[in-house]
Amino acid sequence: MKKKSSVTGALFALFVMGILAYNCASNSKPKEPATSTGPDPIVLDSAFLNHRDSVPSKQQYADPLFELSHDYPASVTPVVNPPWQQALKGKPISEWNVFAYMDSLKSYVAPRLLPFFTNNSTWTSAKYGWFNEPWLGTQREAILGTYLGNGNPANMFKTLKEDESGYVLVLYDSTAAYTVGQIWGKTGQSVNLLNDATQFTEGSVIVKLAFSNINYPQWPVMENAQTFSVYDTIPTSADPATGYQMRKVSFFQMDVIVKDSKAAPKTGWVYSTFVYDKDHKGSTWEKMVPLGAMWGNDPGVNSPLAPPYPKLSETVINPLAPAYSKETLGWGGRLSGPNDGAVAQEAYDVSTGKKYTNLPLSSCMSCHSPAQDTFKSFLLPGPFPPGNKLLVYTPGSDKWNLWFRDDYGNVPFDSGQVAMDYDMVMAFKSVLAFEAAKPSEQNKLLRSNAETVQKFRRHNTRSRFWH
Repeated sequence: MKKKSSVTGALFALFVMGILAYNCASNSKPKEPATSTGPDPIVLDSAFLNHRDSVPSKQQYADPLFELSHDYPASVTPVVNPPWQQALKGKPISEWNVFAYMDSLKSYVAPRLLPFFTNNSTWTSAKYGWFNEPWLGTQREAILGTYLGNGNPANMFKTLKEDESGYVLVLYDSTAAYTVGQIWGKTGQSVNLLNDATQFTEGSVIVKLAFSNINYPQWPVMENAQTFSVYDTIPTSADPATGYQMRKVSFFQMDVIVKDSKAAPKTGWVYSTFVYDKDHKGSTWEKMVPLGAMWGNDPGVNSPLAPPYPKLSETVINPLAPAYSKETLGWGGRLSGPNDGAVAQEAYDVSTGKKYTNLPLSSCMSCHSPAQDTFKSFLLPGPFPPGNKLLVYTPGSDKWNLWFRDDYGNVPFDSGQVAMDYDMVMAFKSVLAFEAAKPSEQNKLLRSNAETVQKFRRHNTRSRFWH
């Protein structure tokens, strides 16, 4: 495998870092970024740009570079009686059948995803029926097409002794990609929000692959994890060189989410997370074990800040999942993976000024719930950061609980907005990048809020816990 090792948190990690800092696009030759005190020129027609223009030389990497898959389907075939629904055997999803549901999803995506791991040098999204989101080319590194997602500060995990950066690749199946095409059309030069264009079709499947730039032995839990090469600038203790370099990353999390209103009538979605377990026998694929699943935010459970937690009815966590993966579960034990940034090492109560440490403050669905056309509400339960501190509403308060509702995907987080059906990457990465490239008075609030978060991150490295 030639892409193997030849080489935070809102879910949010560095989505704003690429919003106003674009490079000129040229996918043909290696190029070191110029030093500049201001934003780089924006590429106005970069909707379907494959990746940024800093690429490895042929001597560094001889295989093909990442190609964006954007020929979105113009029609969609209804998904009838899918295997994940069959796995429930006619019963409501629960702790008794949720892992069978997850296994069926993993088996469903396997034929078109396994080649990514077994023969990566010839794998492309389009070749295996996957599609990618537009407008992120200037944020994608050139080899895998990943962009910075979430990072974890040192000591977020007991075994993590240095800052970690996460890289992610999002894949839409053909059913889900139909909706992507309804939003962006054939050119990607406008955003369609009319007639429920943002609502995904039943049976849509979206996969997110996550990779860590801290590998074994620096992070012991990554022992024997499959590694890949990316071409990026972030140094580590094991790889301290600066500038663009071939760098090694370890595959450690896979999210598979499915639009399934039958199993999840309140929200329309089931989120499932698989994590790397070094002690599990088998191949890389077999070592990806269930962390858990969720299909709602359990709004009826006002959880305390520390265990023991009341039992949840819309999240199930695998008790046999590796210990590290459970260190960053969300509020009250709600689902959140090690790449998902649901724990803040330091936060302050906006009302009382109280300092919280290692605060579980989110979940997979909580963080995705503010996905709407305007970046009006923050991804975490608090206001936009006004300075260098992360402020949160009092845990368990009415304001806090706004982030833990069970709303269907067509219900906006804020009234007057257009809901984007829990698609965080579309709302907070693709649309933001598009709006940054085409600024107008109409998107002034969106850009202002994004710049506020960008400024907060620039002056506070401990903000590295977001998606």
